[in-house]
Amino acid sequence: MMGTVTLDVVNHYINGQHFKGENDRFGYVYNPSTGQKIATVPYATAEEVDETVNLAKQAAKKWGKTSVGKRIQVLFKFRQLLVEHTEELARLIGKENGKTISDAKGEISRGIESVDLAIGAPHIIKGEHSVNVGGEINAYSMNQPLGVVTCIAPFNFPVMIPLAMSTMAVAVGNAMILKPSEKVPYSALFLSKLWEEAGLPNGVWNVVNGDKDTVDAIITHKDVKAISFVGSSKVAKIIYETGTKHHKRVAAYGGGKNHMVIMPDADIDKVVDSFVGAAYGSAGQRCMSISVAMPVGQKTAALFTEKLKSKVEALKAGAYDDESADFGALISEDAKQATLRAIDEAVKEGAHIVVDGRNPKVENKAGFYLDATLLDHVTPDMKMYKEEVFGPARIIVPVESLDESISLINDHQLGNGVTIFTNNGGDARKFTQEIEVGMTGVNVPVPIPVGYHNFGGWKDSRFGEGQMFGPDTARFFTKTKTVSERWFDREDTTNETNFDFPSS
Repeated sequence: MMGTVTLDVVNHYINGQHFKGENDRFGYVYNPSTGQKIATVPYATAEEVDETVNLAKQAAKKWGKTSVGKRIQVLFKFRQLLVEHTEELARLIGKENGKTISDAKGEISRGIESVDLAIGAPHIIKGEHSVNVGGEINAYSMNQPLGVVTCIAPFNFPVMIPLAMSTMAVAVGNAMILKPSEKVPYSALFLSKLWEEAGLPNGVWNVVNGDKDTVDAIITHKDVKAISFVGSSKVAKIIYETGTKHHKRVAAYGGGKNHMVIMPDADIDKVVDSFVGAAYGSAGQRCMSISVAMPVGQKTAALFTEKLKSKVEALKAGAYDDESADFGALISEDAKQATLRAIDEAVKEGAHIVVDGRNPKVENKAGFYLDATLLDHVTPDMKMYKEEVFGPARIIVPVESLDESISLINDHQLGNGVTIFTNNGGDARKFTQEIEVGMTGVNVPVPIPVGYHNFGGWKDSRFGEGQMFGPDTARFFTKTKTVSERWFDREDTTNETNFDFPSS
């Protein structure tokens, strides 16, 4: 008889303490590489959310008044700890998310870029100052923290996205409530440990686990001032509409259907190598993955497909700690089945399978694996072209001209990322100027900006005007107050009343 498997119980992290919670509602955490349950995660009640917000509100008052220099000292220490614990954190990401350790290390590295930017917060949040704007009045502005803010993070980047959404918020003086995906709570709690060790005061950083009910309690709470969200476009729109209805500042990032346009003059071998990594990395579970190869001209399409086929066939899915694996498992059985349905529906609509990854070659069949799939003869009216597929299934959509590629991409409802491969500067300039997509690359397969440039898609890929990376993050998490001041000379005895509108 098999013995009973004891599951971990994942806690919340509230006001510097680990807290199990009183709710009898919970979810399971899986190891995607094995398909096994490894933990239960409690879902916070509305009352527990309210208590967390109240504690964070008190912490925010003190933290916001702490000198910016002392706040940045904590961030310096936090960055150092992230570097020191990269190996341990990467393995934790792999265990709960399924991505390979090397991929997880890359995620951590990009997350540290956000910390680097936040360390520069004193410069970014400097106000303006004008002397004697009129009538011996000086005017200046100050950027003050909002108070309690929240980040609702997805499963696919358990460390990079929480860091990108939260570090600047903490640096400029807010208290943060992170609601990680219930599928990947371990990474968030590990970050809590590092913040605590770095010297962040209790209550400034909190982790509340939960589902939709928990999220609703957070985003409608009267004392939560700003919401940053990453997830599907459908949910992003709901978060935006609900949050703004309750007078919150909201930046909600949705999905992407990202195109790679391949011009006839491009180096096809370089394009193929670039496409493979950008399309199938993280098992395709990236909102910035290349989903659509768009070769221009029949000859380009034929040569690209021929060279790509063998590369995709050679890709290997495997466990997160398998050093020979190109990518890992999907996050869940539901995610696997959703990808399979998308492939099957595309075939029914007339798509042709070039490489079929529906029967993965991995030894552990219990894990949530799919091999890489490639389809051609896909047209813009097919569902698989219109909708994001969060799995290792990618499509080829040939076009006849650069103008046609621009038109199709601009007509798509999603506008997260796009790239063009060409050696023609004129074509590249035309593309970058005319394309209606928030993040655009030229011979760059995944055009995610570095941490000190703003990140954000267009159209249904983003709701709200905030940014995830870059200096606009500081602006999103602060409010500007403008002060006009005048000091009277002791010798000035003039007293008069003026009913005109004040001017210089």
